[in-house]
Amino acid sequence: MSNPKVAISWSGGKDAMMALHQIKESTDYEIHHLHTVIGESTQRVGMHGIHKSLIQKQADSLGIPVIFSELPADESHNSYEKVMEAYCKKCIQNGISAIVFGDIFLEDLKKYREKQLASTGLKALFPLWKNDTTEQLHDFLSLGYQTKICAGNAQYFNKVQVGQTLSADLIKQLTIHVDPCGENGEFHTFVYGGPLFSKPINVVLKEVQSHFYQYKIENEAGEIEEVKSEFYFADLV
Repeated sequence: MSNPKVAISWSGGKDAMMALHQIKESTDYEIHHLHTVIGESTQRVGMHGIHKSLIQKQADSLGIPVIFSELPADESHNSYEKVMEAYCKKCIQNGISAIVFGDIFLEDLKKYREKQLASTGLKALFPLWKNDTTEQLHDFLSLGYQTKICAGNAQYFNKVQVGQTLSADLIKQLTIHVDPCGENGEFHTFVYGGPLFSKPINVVLKEVQSHFYQYKIENEAGEIEEVKSEFYFADLV
């Protein structure tokens, strides 16, 4: 019997790459494609800010097809769920049995993904789950992968750091409040080189831009409050 087919949830960042790396090393699955959600109007990956064209270059160098799902301009939760529902139906039609995610320790996110897939017949796989994030970053760099910080929360990063290649030394410069893998959303990355690529991606930093985001969180008292955060984005071309 052939190995079960899986799709890789693909942001273009280091955690997605490590999930892909581990799935390939296991030899237990057939990787059917990468899947990336981009903005319909921006043609970019959500909080990573990476343009569709760079994701395509990654897929070409990896030798794995990529499927793009476009999120309507309202970017609402309802719109996202509809987009994912349509995508999951296509996966089932293609004989895919599971989607691979690069999440490491966010329990709520894991439960959300599992719940989202539960009614579709697809399984959620988490090859990095509960890995120590310091060791995870060390393994990533030791394998020879190269990745640039494409987005960083201005609370922890300055403009000069965004757009740089991630290294152990750079992580040491950050505050103790930043997870080494940015698992809490402190930063995001774009992988441009490493052992799975047939050739590295020639990526250049054009400029660093600043954007503000407003969203709601539940504070320690259990109250819902509005938060405004500034993020720096590296315009990579």
